[in-house]
Amino acid sequence: MLDCLDETPLICKPVSITFLGSGDAFGSGGRFQTCLLLEGANCRSLIDCGASSLVAMKQRGISSASVNAILVTHLHGDHFGGIPFFILDAQFSRRETPLILAGPPGLEARVWQAMEVLFPNSSKAPRRFAIEFVELAAEVSHRVGRLEVTAYPVIHACGAPPYAIRVECAGRVIAYSGDTEWTDKLVEVADQADLFICEAYFFEKKVKFHLDYQTLLSHRQALRCKRLVLTHMNSDMLAHSMDLSIECAHDGFAIML
Repeated sequence: MLDCLDETPLICKPVSITFLGSGDAFGSGGRFQTCLLLEGANCRSLIDCGASSLVAMKQRGISSASVNAILVTHLHGDHFGGIPFFILDAQFSRRETPLILAGPPGLEARVWQAMEVLFPNSSKAPRRFAIEFVELAAEVSHRVGRLEVTAYPVIHACGAPPYAIRVECAGRVIAYSGDTEWTDKLVEVADQADLFICEAYFFEKKVKFHLDYQTLLSHRQALRCKRLVLTHMNSDMLAHSMDLSIECAHDGFAIML
């Protein structure tokens, strides 16, 4: 366990997850794109940072200067496209502390390319803070600041390896599917996790590279997590919100672990 209280080894510092963005790529239901705020053990990190994430952060008074690290599951704009805006905001607000960006192979190149497309010459501008890129190899534990992060390969076409991730923070394990169709790797990702956050894009329609609720439900007994919460729902899923037996996230939804 990491950073547990000294008095009693079984009691650890509080860990929380806040869904700053719980939506899909297209803002279904007026929701922000994927962005999860993980707080605990003197650490404040983002899991994914979709293009709308800086707006979601500022709505809740979260400064880019207060975020130690950003973990990225895959290289689609609704999961990493907010990073250029995040970096520029941190630069203009005179951040000085280092920032860690961890994700699949290709993350560093894609971030600099995105910055140049959106704001030419911005990738070369001087900054007061260092940016460290950590390339996550599949099924290998990596230390990312105060976090232990393990990435697992999933099935989602995005021009680079897509991952689900397990993150250990202060003795708690948060698992997240990223975007993927069903794969048995999710059973391993979710195993004994305190919280498993899983996408459920459609209610029952089968599409490549995404999970639907009914498929997930058929595998529910294999997912030995302590708590399961759905996210990344499109308008079809949102229309069935009263028919679901699994807990669903919404923007601003916070969970203490």
